[in-house]
Amino acid sequence: MYFADWLVLGAYFVVMIGIGWWAKSRVKNAADFFTAGGKMPWWLAGISHHMSGYSAAVFVAYAAIAYTTGFALYVWWALTITIACLVGAFFFAPRWPRLRQRLGIISPLEYLATRYNLPAQQVLAWSGAALKIFDVAAKWAASAILLNVFAGVPIAVGILIVGGVTLIYSTIGGLWADALTDMGQFIIQSVAGVAMLIFAVAKLGGVSSIAGIWSRLPASHSQPFAGDYTIGFFLAYCLISTISYNGGTWNLAQRFIAAPSGSAARKSVLLSGALYLVWPLVLFFPMWAAPLILPNLTHPDQAYALLTQQLLPAGLVGLVVAGMFSHTMAMTSSDANAISAVVIRDIIPALRGSRQPLTSRAELLGGRISTFLFIGLSMVIALSADSFGGVLGLIILWFGALVGPIAVPMLLGMLRPFRRCGPSAALFSWATGLIVFALAKYALAAPIASLGTASAQTINVAAPVLASAIVYCVFGWLRPWHNEASDALVESLDRDLEPATPLPVESSMA
Repeated sequence: MYFADWLVLGAYFVVMIGIGWWAKSRVKNAADFFTAGGKMPWWLAGISHHMSGYSAAVFVAYAAIAYTTGFALYVWWALTITIACLVGAFFFAPRWPRLRQRLGIISPLEYLATRYNLPAQQVLAWSGAALKIFDVAAKWAASAILLNVFAGVPIAVGILIVGGVTLIYSTIGGLWADALTDMGQFIIQSVAGVAMLIFAVAKLGGVSSIAGIWSRLPASHSQPFAGDYTIGFFLAYCLISTISYNGGTWNLAQRFIAAPSGSAARKSVLLSGALYLVWPLVLFFPMWAAPLILPNLTHPDQAYALLTQQLLPAGLVGLVVAGMFSHTMAMTSSDANAISAVVIRDIIPALRGSRQPLTSRAELLGGRISTFLFIGLSMVIALSADSFGGVLGLIILWFGALVGPIAVPMLLGMLRPFRRCGPSAALFSWATGLIVFALAKYALAAPIASLGTASAQTINVAAPVLASAIVYCVFGWLRPWHNEASDALVESLDRDLEPATPLPVESSMA
């Protein structure tokens, strides 16, 4: 990186902190900090949902998959998310802001105390918070790898730089800062991604290369399913993406909760799905073409970074690096906000018991402190990422396998067909998912591995969530649960609240 690149990257970090400081003026209480007061426009919520759904790991782990496997990456990753968003538009996204309207929630798990009971809510809250620390740690590790490749910055220093900037603006501005920086990051990423595409196409001989590269690459690179990424893996990730992108990943639920209404949340997830359908085609093309420009790479996870260094002039390199970081900062800042909401509204009240609830001012202060601590702890864990299977292992295996057992009771619990699934169904489905993951990962690792890499990955990813969903449904059938408050809540989520009807003139005068 040259001085111009550092200047661009430094300016980006300064702007992000500036947005966070400006957003601080919009945060008056805990509801503003965690859900933007329920006033986030649908288009901003949609862009923020999109930006918060992937990180710099796309340019590291996924770049390696694109380099070695080809187009299959788009099919099992981007296309499954698009399908998930379409499903969510009809079943899940509109219900999140309705929960806020009816219960005043500012945490995605807050409604579970009414839907099930306090113990079920607490089990999901504690386990989900612990899991998310490792997921965010993977994002810091990916960002540090990029900075190390571009500028030789030590991994630890890279984590401190990117994590430190995110820590500042997230702690100051809450969800408003997250969403507004997501918008700025979306613009930067769009410019950087298009610039990278243009230079890659020019390097390969012009516009005709967009279709022409596939005849020059191995035949399997143009196939929708290739290598370890089979149709079974695709179906498994359709399931995982549907659960994750509709609120099973808590930071994405926060975007829906912040929408003014169910219809606004529906539009936001449709916008996000459309972006996932189109934008990865632009983003991934240089990665797909990388074997032609950088053949025989020893470390494919450095493909995108090396392409950027080779193709782009000074200044644009810094812009692309900023674009890479933007995804990580978008995701991790929103994760921190969601986890803080769970800590402040779900975990701390349970620990306090019958004592007087926290004031709004105390909740706001606590939210900022927990945001600070969460990001700090995840940065510490990032330094030990290799102990958990590296960046790809953390993201695809650990998070992909464990998000389901936590999310199944959250999402299915909002739907009327599952209203007879009660606290026992929630807890046993969660426990079953974790047990199945442990069996597949450790006790049965050798037999599963003998089935082949593709089958093994599919089983490790899909088995926990499928087991969790089956147990949840079976418990609801064998031990149907009846609770008046829970039934009323679930039934009320099918529609938006009607606007208040004004009183007749005569009555109001009387």
